[in-house]
Amino acid sequence: MTAQVMSAGLAGMAGFDVLVETSVTNGLPAFAIVGLPDSSVQESRERVRAVIKNIGLAFPARRILVNLAPADTRKEGPIYDLPIALGVLIVSGQLEPVPDSVTFIGELSLDGRLRPVTGTLPMALSAYNSGAKGIFVPKDSADEASLVDGLAVYPAGHITEILAHLRGEAEITPYIVHDVKPEDVIYPDFSEVQGQEAIRRSIEVAVSGSHNILLNGPAGSGKSMMAKRVPSILPPMTKAEMIEATAVHSVAGMTSKSNPLLRRRPFRSPHHTISASGLAGGGRVPKPGEMSLAHNGVLFLDEFPEFHRDALESLRQPMEDGRVTITRAGGAFTFPSGFMLVCAMNPCKCGWYGHPSGKCVCSEDAVRNYLKRISGPILDRIDIFIGVPSVKYAELTSKTENESSAEIRKRVVSARNRQTKRQGAPNARLSTAQIKTYCRIDKEGDRLMRMAYDKLGLSARAYDKILRVARTIADLADSDQIRHEHLAEAIQYRNSGMLEI
Repeated sequence: MTAQVMSAGLAGMAGFDVLVETSVTNGLPAFAIVGLPDSSVQESRERVRAVIKNIGLAFPARRILVNLAPADTRKEGPIYDLPIALGVLIVSGQLEPVPDSVTFIGELSLDGRLRPVTGTLPMALSAYNSGAKGIFVPKDSADEASLVDGLAVYPAGHITEILAHLRGEAEITPYIVHDVKPEDVIYPDFSEVQGQEAIRRSIEVAVSGSHNILLNGPAGSGKSMMAKRVPSILPPMTKAEMIEATAVHSVAGMTSKSNPLLRRRPFRSPHHTISASGLAGGGRVPKPGEMSLAHNGVLFLDEFPEFHRDALESLRQPMEDGRVTITRAGGAFTFPSGFMLVCAMNPCKCGWYGHPSGKCVCSEDAVRNYLKRISGPILDRIDIFIGVPSVKYAELTSKTENESSAEIRKRVVSARNRQTKRQGAPNARLSTAQIKTYCRIDKEGDRLMRMAYDKLGLSARAYDKILRVARTIADLADSDQIRHEHLAEAIQYRNSGMLEI
């Protein structure tokens, strides 16, 4: 006799269908699992055996074979405990066959309780896209699965609840779709920043178009302070963006019953000692790195030149393509990485080069070598370069009321809404064809760009980035056309020469 139970698996960020086939035959008692299972899947044999006995049912003393199809795709994790247990009960005549329009995932404790699993959201999305009408999940994973519209989610705390439902004895009520309204989070406010008007403006432009920005200035000038206030002016995420970001965190095991949905744009700030794999993702079973965890949000790299060279170079392709591809013997795994990069750095190792106090003790060669830690290709992928001077005493002690984050955020949201309505994405992600359509400049602007291109020695990539930033500045000014002053401000932000000596 054979039984078939639908389940799901996870390969990187992609969920896939798994058909759990169970067969029982006469012979010496044995229990085998095939279909490229890893060690945690193999251990399901002992968990399932104990669970069936502990809930008062009989485990068949016959030859049992479980096949996880497709057999050429590796299966990982304890998520197959539940479907394997159901398959054994079906072939032993203790449960009627289950419909193939329903998917089952869940790890079992030895007493039959269901433990939450990682990657619930992408697996639920995969099941729905394959035509599933419902999915049975552990109770603590139901919030995640409920984010998939059109899929009935059946939460269970114990396997006996699922058995009672399938037998028609006690129905499990489908889980109510989770509320996706943004939560109230209090962030540090820009009103607390004294002076630095030009820096505040550049950050506003960067956030409005999701442009990469680098802040360079002496120690204590407020670079990190302002960067950490970026979350307070980020625009809200759409439901689609919430689901994308939540799926990444789900795969990384960073969601929970108390935090099932990522409602605010992520702000990731890894330490400069992080490895390349920690930043880009990796491991024996590839997991998302900081770049992917910052998807649809901000990746803040403080002390930029202090990061390992290979870690910084791993930023190249994700900054350009918006995704990270990790290749292992088991295949290639792709994770999304559509982040806005915010970098902060000192002008030299001691942090005081160019400061009027004359505190710097670095030689010119030492300063030059420090700046060379950041390669040209990485700098070429940054949209806005801004020098952060030390705050003057008069500004620091001023009683003038500064503009709050709420006021800045209104302009950011308005500009981002214009971009979404026009091309469906932030200006930083404009394609070459879209640049030609939406970033047209007049003759005066063309003359200005020609002068900047020759004088600054710009690359073709830098040329496109200036136009994208100019488009954002025009959006902040509620202008359909890129005017001369918009272009001039964008060119001013392209001063990467401040990193030279």
